[in-house]
Amino acid sequence: MQTFEQILENIADLPVDQQTLLVEIVSRRVGNARRQQLAQECREGLTEFRAGGLSLMTADEAIADLQDYLATVE
Repeated sequence: MQTFEQILENIADLPVDQQTLLVEIVSRRVGNARRQQLAQECREGLTEFRAGGLSLMTADEAIADLQDYLATVE
């Protein structure tokens, strides 16, 4: 298994056009992975909501709840 540093060195050895293509490919893959993660989190939230684990809130209530949470974290 290569280390991160070794991978970066290997990439530096590639021609610039291949490095650019690699950046585009990795960027697309990261975007897809983030979308899949968000979709999974949404499915989990919907399942929790349907099971009665979440309550309905107005936007103002949700913002106030978030502000309270952030105040305790800081």
